[in-house]
Parts: sequence; C-alpha cells; structure tokens
Amino acid sequence: MLSEVTAVRYVTPLREGGSLPGVVEADDHGAYGTYVIKFTGAGQGRKTLVAEVICGELARELGLRVPRLVGMRLDPVLGLGEPDERVQALLKASGGLNLGMDFLSGALGFDPLAHHVDPAEAGRVVWFDALINNVDRSWRNPNLLMVRGDLWLIDHGASMIWHHNWRTAETASAKPYDASDHVLAPYGPDVAGAAAGLAPLVTEELLTEVTARVPEEWLADEPGFADADEVRRAYVAALLARVKTVHERITLPGTEPKGATK
Repeated sequence: MLSEVTAVRYVTPLREGGSLPGVVEADDHGAYGTYVIKFTGAGQGRKTLVAEVICGELARELGLRVPRLVGMRLDPVLGLGEPDERVQALLKASGGLNLGMDFLSGALGFDPLAHHVDPAEAGRVVWFDALINNVDRSWRNPNLLMVRGDLWLIDHGASMIWHHNWRTAETASAKPYDASDHVLAPYGPDVAGAAAGLAPLVTEELLTEVTARVPEEWLADEPGFADADEVRRAYVAALLARVKTVHERITLPGTEPKGATK
C-alpha cells in the first residue's frame, strides 16, 4: 500500500493539467514537503488515480524514473480560502484520500529540440507505454520532465484505457500500439532491446505486488466485480496478456506491426 501524507496547505493549481492538479504542502509524519496532488473529485474520477498508481509503480520497479507516489489525505476546508471557484469546488469534492507525488524541484519540461535521449532509453519508454497502452505521450503533450539531465516519466492517468470498459480488456491485448506520434519516436527507440530486458521482469508476482498498492476504496464497487481483489486480478491478467508480444505490435515511423492489416 502507498504511504500516506496529510495536505496542510494548498499552494497553487497547475493549470496546464486537464484535471487541474495542484501544488500542496503536506505533513509526512512530521516532515514537511511539497507535492503535486491529483484529485478524486476531478472529472476523470478515481480510475485515473488507479492508472497513475499501477503504471507509476510498475515503471519504478522496471527502473524507469517516476516521482514517488503517496496517498494524500485532504480536508476540504483547505478550499475555503481559494479565490478560483473551480479550484474551490474541486477541493470541496475531494475530501479524503487523493493521490500525491513528489514535486520535482528544478524540473524542466521535455523539449525534443533541446534534449537528447539515447535509443536504449527511448526504447524502454516506448515499450513501457505500449505495455500500459499510454495514449498520452505525444510531442504535443510529452508528459516527460528533465531533472539535472535525467528523463522522468509523469502523468499515466490516460493509460490502460480498457479499464473504462472491462469487456474490451481481452481484445485490447492483441491490438497494435501506434507510436508513430510518440515524442521519443525520432530517437530511434530500441524496442526489441527493451523487450528483451524488461518483459521477463513483468511477472504475475510483480504485478500482484504493484496492484496491491492501489487503495481499496478506489477499487470498491466496480461493476462486474465481487470485490477489490478481483479488480486487482483483472489488471494483472490484462497486463500479463500484453507483455510477451506487445513489442511486435508497436508501430514506429517506417515500420508495420506484425499482424497488422492493410
């Protein structure tokens, strides 16, 4: 399970995010720090936070750089002094457990014209995005940060889109992943090398451990499932079904995935 902190001060909204995440100060058992908070009351709902946890924690286990994730307790009273009515309403609607992530001080947004990524690292990111079916890592919205020359991955809420309609999960595993518009596609990503190194690490045991970190209340009352553990097993099964061969179905500029139809 994620460790928990308590929000003590709302600092400012991050208006570039569609769900209006914010910067907050929080108490981590006496140690105060700055975090980005994503709200349960945002329009995308709790499934966005579930995707953030599963994908973020899996990325970390695979050696990719992601900010530390925490559960963040929020008292709606923090919204009383917020002048922006939209932000105030969001804070009021998000009392209880939300998702926090470390604020990366000094981070710069990834700029394809200014930053270089070697083919091995580009391949790992593209392969990982194919595994989780991340539809949100284009040049228009890279969701990548540079921190002292290192590449960091953020914002995985738009991944695993099959969990919005679980009946499509099985067929989704066989679909190609279009990376032709991926922000790292121009760097010659070594997808085959990434698959050889990372796919064997994505075991049922690892996925079970990662999905166990999702707070139970975000999985409760999912239609078609008896309980939160059954939902967790569905995520494990969906990702396991993709991992062994997803690299064969990645479309990069100048390539065609196996099994593609013309």
